[in-house]
Amino acid sequence: MVEPNRRPSKDEPAWWFIVSAGEIWLTEQQHVPFGELQQMSFPDLADDVVMFIGELRERHCYLIIADYKDSRFEGGEFVPLRELLSHGDDELFAMAGSASQIAHFIQTHRFCGQCGSRMDWVDWELAAHCPRCQHRCYPRISPCVIVAIEKHGQILLAQGKRHKTGRYSILAGFVETGESLEQAAHREVMEEAGIEITDLRYRFSQPWPFPHSLMMGYTARWKSGELHIDPHELVTGDWFAFDELPEIPPPGTIARELIDTLINDRSAADE
Repeated sequence: MVEPNRRPSKDEPAWWFIVSAGEIWLTEQQHVPFGELQQMSFPDLADDVVMFIGELRERHCYLIIADYKDSRFEGGEFVPLRELLSHGDDELFAMAGSASQIAHFIQTHRFCGQCGSRMDWVDWELAAHCPRCQHRCYPRISPCVIVAIEKHGQILLAQGKRHKTGRYSILAGFVETGESLEQAAHREVMEEAGIEITDLRYRFSQPWPFPHSLMMGYTARWKSGELHIDPHELVTGDWFAFDELPEIPPPGTIARELIDTLINDRSAADE
């Protein structure tokens, strides 16, 4: 449970998640800092936001919100949060993702969106409260659907305009107001690829802190239609044989897990 007003003691071994503008500070060894506060080479944090955000491996975790590219922190650097994916530590990445989302919430809710007054922080939960008009805000979570689609032993992969050059992934999109998750999945696939799907099956979900999404993972089968890739969202897309895949998302991402799930399902069906 996040406790906004809980401060660390100087001799408490803890994890320190230092966030600045969506990036996280890592030591020169590319580690999230861990140790007693009095032993850390941190600047004076008296005027910084320091917040207890949970536990990792039976040790407390604290968020420190730093200024943009804060030069007061020495012996390391701020890096994009995605770089932690390559470390292969899912628990650490999940906690870092929580820290990033909480920092984003705090930095974007300093003032009331209803009357413009400065917000107060609630003591017992992660929420911002306006003392003037009583408006209360909680961290935003944006639901998304992501779908791995199979057709006769092939998988649909596309290259998004925001993807790393050369990397392909599966289709995904945000849930719109008034939609169910299933309706969103069918709509997104039709809009981005021009096809109908069937046998839509929920598999698993993943928090995705870029900046505050919750990905709902599905698999499905092609039902009808020819591919018509949306040029506004995608660069290219096609059906690929499972044993001839292009560059795909790395392990630790829900896209990769869904791709692997389809491959495993196909292998089991062929046995």
